[in-house]
Amino acid sequence: MTDDTRRNRAPYDDVLGTIGWTPLIRLNRVTRGIRTPVYAKAEFFNPGGSIKDRIGGPIIEQAEREGRLKPGGTIVEGTSGNTGVGLAIAAALKGYKCIFTMPDKMSQEKVRLLKAFGAEVIVTPTAVPPDHPDNYVMMAKRIAHDTPNAILANQFYNAANPQAHYETTGPEIWEQTQGRVTHFVYAAGTGGTISGVGRYLKEKNPKIQIVAGDPVGSILAEMWRTKGESKPEGTPYKIEGIGQDKVPGTLDMRLIDDFMTVSDKESFAMARRLTREEGLFVGGSSGLIVHVALHIARRLDDPGALVVAPLPDTGERYLSKLYNDEWMRENQLLDADRTTLDRVLQTKRGDGNGEAPTIVSVTPGTTVRQALRLMSLHDISQLPVMDGANCVGSVSDWSLSARSLDDTKLLDATVGQVMDAPFPVVDVSQPVDAVAKLLSKSNPAVLVRTNGSVHGIVTRSDMLNFLMAR
Repeated sequence: MTDDTRRNRAPYDDVLGTIGWTPLIRLNRVTRGIRTPVYAKAEFFNPGGSIKDRIGGPIIEQAEREGRLKPGGTIVEGTSGNTGVGLAIAAALKGYKCIFTMPDKMSQEKVRLLKAFGAEVIVTPTAVPPDHPDNYVMMAKRIAHDTPNAILANQFYNAANPQAHYETTGPEIWEQTQGRVTHFVYAAGTGGTISGVGRYLKEKNPKIQIVAGDPVGSILAEMWRTKGESKPEGTPYKIEGIGQDKVPGTLDMRLIDDFMTVSDKESFAMARRLTREEGLFVGGSSGLIVHVALHIARRLDDPGALVVAPLPDTGERYLSKLYNDEWMRENQLLDADRTTLDRVLQTKRGDGNGEAPTIVSVTPGTTVRQALRLMSLHDISQLPVMDGANCVGSVSDWSLSARSLDDTKLLDATVGQVMDAPFPVVDVSQPVDAVAKLLSKSNPAVLVRTNGSVHGIVTRSDMLNFLMAR
């Protein structure tokens, strides 16, 4: 890969000059075991944090050339957030006002960001048909019509959208890969990026494959597979900015060679992996795109191929959603914690070498007096009663002390005469969260079995300490 060493060496006239020429970065960790190289184009390096910065200026400039947008005018658009930012940046420099409509599934970070640029934001319901008056696109059209000296940016049908990517994103990818790109992977929202880049790359090399990803719930993949013969119904999904419930005018389906459908859960999991394993802080659409890119790369299994997958925006837009474990769990998008009891035992021992601590136990013939002394010596509050390899009962400091104070003769009784129910025995591979639910006041500990034999104990206190530390 070549580096554009000239970038940022000279000052810019304004912030619009910093848009584009985003870096192409090889993915190294999420691609382990995959021979085909995969490169991510980090569009969050744009000043507004997304690939949509590329279309804001061209859309406004086209409206100015056509005489539709005059000084002091208003720009109206239905947006998932990122196009709004791109438009707002250019509008701020040119002195235009902005009104944006957004579906209510979009993150609060995006709403606040648009307002920070001085835009008016109107939030609309997500779960309405595309032709409903409350649909965010339909509402934007109505506002533009009713507002004096206003234009609708109309990103879904504006030819300036794909043209911007034909003129910038496509040539950048071609130059950055020295013409070696074989597969371009993206996802369609408006379709502007995949159409503009796809057209440019295929003109350079008709053999380059254009692969699209689509969220489960969007209709685009099914429309492509059936060549528009079926009319599927869209269903709600959580991922933002990509997928549609109708085909946008800026999407040229003829350029797409393959379409793959990906779930919210798969998309968000990959986005979080990109952040934690590659250091690339991205949104959910980036996760979907890379999920598809890795699938293509595995299928190719060719070190001579080269897959390019743009990352549309920054993860800062989704801190309240896909990077919020509570939100992820509420929406059943986060797998249950698979930390096992083995890790609790390592933490309890403190040396992390995986060896279980010695179990302090008594036999049924041990006296109550001996059992109390043993618990005091080791500073523990309960003991399993073992008969060989089997747990046949349990005794606790609190129970034995209270009963012995009532009747001191009990001190010389055997624990077999006074013991409580045995502790449950669980396998060392059991997940922590499942075992935590077993522990209660009436069941203060579990014995841990490895390879068929008991060699560890986890108490309520042990579990609480582990969870607090985690």
